Amino acid sequence: MRHGIHPESRPVVFRDRAAGFHLLTRSTIHAERTVQWEDGGTYPVVDVEISSASHPFYTGTSRVVDTAGRVERFQRRYGATAPVRA
Repeated sequence: MRHGIHPESRPVVFRDRAAGFHLLTRSTIHAERTVQWEDGGTYPVVDVEISSASHPFYTGTSRVVDTAGRVERFQRRYGATAPVRA
C-alpha cells in the first residue's frame, strides 16, 4: 500500500438517540463533538437517525405486505391476456 493516500481510521462512537443505542467502532468519519465512553476514554461521537436498534427491519415492527391482494389485482387488471414467456 502507498503511504499517505489512505484516510486515518480511529475509534468513533455512533449514537442513535431515538433508541438509546451506542456503538464504539473504528471509522474514518470526522466528528467535532466528543463523548465519554464506558472505559473512561473520550471519543468523537456521530449521531445517526436510524441504527439496527431502531430500524423496522431489525426490530420486527415492519408492516406485513398483502402479496395475495397484489396478485389478485394483477390478475383482474391483465387477466389471461398477459403473454406467457418461457
